[in-house]
Amino acid sequence: MKTSFSRLVLFISLLFVCAVNAAPVETFQFDSPETEKTFHKLSHELRCLVCQNQNIAESNAELAQDLRLEMYNMLAAGKTEDEIVDFMVQRYGDYVLYRPPFKPMTWLLWFGPLIVFILGVIFAVRIMKSASEEKAAESLSEEDLQRVKSLHDDTSTETNVAKDDK
Repeated sequence: MKTSFSRLVLFISLLFVCAVNAAPVETFQFDSPETEKTFHKLSHELRCLVCQNQNIAESNAELAQDLRLEMYNMLAAGKTEDEIVDFMVQRYGDYVLYRPPFKPMTWLLWFGPLIVFILGVIFAVRIMKSASEEKAAESLSEEDLQRVKSLHDDTSTETNVAKDDK
């Protein structure tokens, strides 16, 4: 009884796994190998606007499917690669491109990661400095701090005397 139940659970689990992996596959008929090559190139260069950092070739989102169909129809109508890219940029903005053009509107896309990295390094250095200063201050007693201050005062006095002698 127990083994038949576990087999039933295993069978149902396998059905769910198979259903998750089953995604519809689009097939397009191309007039020439060049057109097919252009389609695949564009679908790898254009970003899916719904998915997280996926191109429209890899995405199964409805918008990506619509964009692939739109690209196919435009290629079938004789549009060039540049015309298709211009259409997508005009309709969805520069975000649709994996490599957006370098212009003032996209500077944040180009320099944003570098700025965030630099700010992160500055923040980490400040935290490490403050932690080491706190540790140093905690480890010294009041008497030791007075001794260090007096030694520092003596050293700066000797330095000033040496400068006066010159």
